[in-house]
Amino acid sequence: MSKLSKQYHSITFGDKNSWDDWHLAPTSRPVFNPPKPKYKTVDVPGGDGHLDMSELLTGYPVYENRTGSFEFIVMNGYLEWYESYSNIMDYLHGKKLRAVLDDDREYFYEGRFSVNEWKSDKAYSLIVIDYNVSPYKQSIATSTEEWLWDPFNFRTGIVLIRTFKDIPVTDSYIAHTFKDDMVGRSPVCPTFDIRTENGGGIYIRFVNEHLGIDIEKHAPDGIRRYPEFVFRGKAPTICFKTVSGDGMVSVDFRPGRF
Repeated sequence: MSKLSKQYHSITFGDKNSWDDWHLAPTSRPVFNPPKPKYKTVDVPGGDGHLDMSELLTGYPVYENRTGSFEFIVMNGYLEWYESYSNIMDYLHGKKLRAVLDDDREYFYEGRFSVNEWKSDKAYSLIVIDYNVSPYKQSIATSTEEWLWDPFNFRTGIVLIRTFKDIPVTDSYIAHTFKDDMVGRSPVCPTFDIRTENGGGIYIRFVNEHLGIDIEKHAPDGIRRYPEFVFRGKAPTICFKTVSGDGMVSVDFRPGRF
């Protein structure tokens, strides 16, 4: 990523950078609009107000997708306007892509992007790109991937691999309680990579008091995922033990936040 892309607060759509590849300069600093909360209320005949059932199924708030648009100036002196227009349309119009703000390179937003309009006059052209993306931004690196030097924030970043990869497991339960900021704010079901010396698998007890979850499962060796095990906001306590002997488990997930 060039120094100019940083200067112009660029966005990388898929593998195309708005400045480096298309020479687009945003008319204002790009920010994805916040998602609207989903509310569900039920009228109570003969009673005051409404019953708020917004969190009845999940135990936490849920949200609509983020929607909005970015306006860019198409800088002169590079390509003819019709070439730029076709290049951008060919690449992203109506497609599902990941987008990374150059100002916030540790996270991506995922959803669909489309060209809303193109305005041209004698001096310059403007292009408006619409988006409809998931409510949470997601970490570029998962909890078990090596962190990358380029996007890593040495002031606020957390190296998750040290905590969640190759956790030793014995035939006695060992509890692992994680910090809240490690698991992010978005709901996510982790994947467990289980390896034991005799192939008997492990027992997992998953406790998330915030969501009222306390479940134990036998998990065979291999890659396993259980929808009942949910990270969200408050970090859970996870207990592991093998059926017999020793083993290893890695807990893989992608933290998300607003």
